[in-house]
Amino acid sequence: MTTQRLPFPVPDERAHLFVDSYADMHDLVEDLVVPAGVPEAAATVLRTARELLRQSYYCYEFSTVAVMHSLIAVEIVLRDRTPGAGTKPLFQLIKQGAADGVLTTRQAEYLDYGRQIRNGMAHGQTTHAVMPPAMAAEMVTTSFAIVSELCPAPA
Repeated sequence: MTTQRLPFPVPDERAHLFVDSYADMHDLVEDLVVPAGVPEAAATVLRTARELLRQSYYCYEFSTVAVMHSLIAVEIVLRDRTPGAGTKPLFQLIKQGAADGVLTTRQAEYLDYGRQIRNGMAHGQTTHAVMPPAMAAEMVTTSFAIVSELCPAPA
């Protein structure tokens, strides 16, 4: 049996379109701090999204995965904060969150856009979506902000 060793990571050639070095990726994500009061399930997902974004230096597609992952954290918190959420699909949670004033119109629009991207990928309608890290960073930052607003810090 022959074993194949994977090479050590090398920067994706597209990485230099948005940063000069891996160290610059820290600057891109340094403000993405999980605030106190966020349920551990959502906090873990947010930290993973942040690290996926950082690692997009080596695998450009990780930036898109980071956005999808950050949406999971928002869904966890939104489901927790929406009365009668049960097993409602994300579309209905967004609609109810906006109607109840839990989400702003802008947040609901962002989440619906992200939901459509996620659904396209999950259901095979979009087989390869690549989001530039700068755009992904903005979307992941928005997810962090929504989670922070839905989970106020303990007093």
